[in-house]
Amino acid sequence: MNIKPIEIKQINKNRFDIFMLFTRHPNIHFIAKELEYYSNEDTSLLGTILFDYTDKDYSLVILARDENKQFRCFHPKTDFKTIDDAREELISSMKWHTSQNLKMVEQGASKKGLELFKIVVSQNKIHPYFTRLSDDSQFIPSKNAIIEISNHFDDIDGNFIEQFQSKNGFDSRLWEIYLFASFIEQNFEVLRDYDRPDFLLKKDDIEIAVEAVIVARKADNPATYLNSEPNISLDQIQDKIANEMATRFSGTLTGKRDKEYWKLEHVKNKSLVFAIADFHDTASMTWSYMALVEYLYGQRQILDFDEEGNEFVKTEKIEFHTKPNGTKIPSGFFFQDKSEHISGILFSSTGTISKFTRMGIQAGFGIEKQTVIRIGDRFDNSPESRGPISFKYQVTENTKEIWSEGLNLFHNPNALIPINKELFPEIAHHELKNSELISFVPDFHPYASMNINTIVTE
Repeated sequence: MNIKPIEIKQINKNRFDIFMLFTRHPNIHFIAKELEYYSNEDTSLLGTILFDYTDKDYSLVILARDENKQFRCFHPKTDFKTIDDAREELISSMKWHTSQNLKMVEQGASKKGLELFKIVVSQNKIHPYFTRLSDDSQFIPSKNAIIEISNHFDDIDGNFIEQFQSKNGFDSRLWEIYLFASFIEQNFEVLRDYDRPDFLLKKDDIEIAVEAVIVARKADNPATYLNSEPNISLDQIQDKIANEMATRFSGTLTGKRDKEYWKLEHVKNKSLVFAIADFHDTASMTWSYMALVEYLYGQRQILDFDEEGNEFVKTEKIEFHTKPNGTKIPSGFFFQDKSEHISGILFSSTGTISKFTRMGIQAGFGIEKQTVIRIGDRFDNSPESRGPISFKYQVTENTKEIWSEGLNLFHNPNALIPINKELFPEIAHHELKNSELISFVPDFHPYASMNINTIVTE
């Protein structure tokens, strides 16, 4: 009888991170550097080799899932003089544990994690996007990515699973999962000890409170299972940016501001951020960005020409925005009463199912004959830029997208407790200086994008 030899294969950081991003301590990168990553064939064991900055030698760590399905260290070993010695020991030990059929190591951990895809609501209440995410083979990568994240997520409200599956909660709960992944990636310790606001972030001795919120669909515009293309013209988009969309951001943000989170004991004397995303219509997040910018600062930038025909950008003050019914809403959220308690507004147009699909494919969750092409517009960092640059690429296991890519922090010029940009080093920052909006943007920063997700069939 032929016995198949046990194989330990080297994997890339993308795959390792989908399992370990939420387990490793945010300060580990000060102590050691991860060099190589390994897995056995069924991914029941993971391994990594590290370089110790203090002792100038090499270490290994072998990990298995605990009772909460989180990968945890159970076999560390230190003091290897060369990386070759550490690699040989790591592979040998992983083969041994695999031969013993080790799949799980109990750690005595308290109950944690959510079973998001175990149905708990009636069929008529299920969001069509949840159904598609749960059942459609095109979204296997995103589903698996979400499952791995949910193993580390706490339900501080007691209704997260129900809302994630429901028509009235899916978008907002998906946005929270996305934010959780982004905050962990930015090396924050995420504290979920309070039911409001949604997150308390800690880095060094600094804490930041974050409340997640979305602009939701109206009852007369429900999402449908197959509705994936926006049904709106460019002229309609421009009008919605100037008025309707700005008023929708206004209603959402002022509603949150009126809750006065800054008076809570665990929020006092801390920066408070509202993290907002637009889910009010199909693909609306691909064009609503400017409406938020204009509403927050009460001004818009317009491309104009001088007498000699040279282009220049002028700033136009906005006093109000007009609802479809004619009601006028004051512009300039950051200049309104009580807004000084809000340190900034986080926004992204990319915290959607498409994001989880791409991150899932990067992590090796793609399926056979699946091809995903990402198209979109990104920020142009050149000094003479007057608009975005289009981009297109195929998503693979070697793509380098990060969770935080596409996140923007709009700083409040009147904030009582401002936020240091260095606390969020991987995202775009926008500040108002002498009536001019100054942006500090990563090398690759998308305004918006979408996936062309196909599976070749016979």
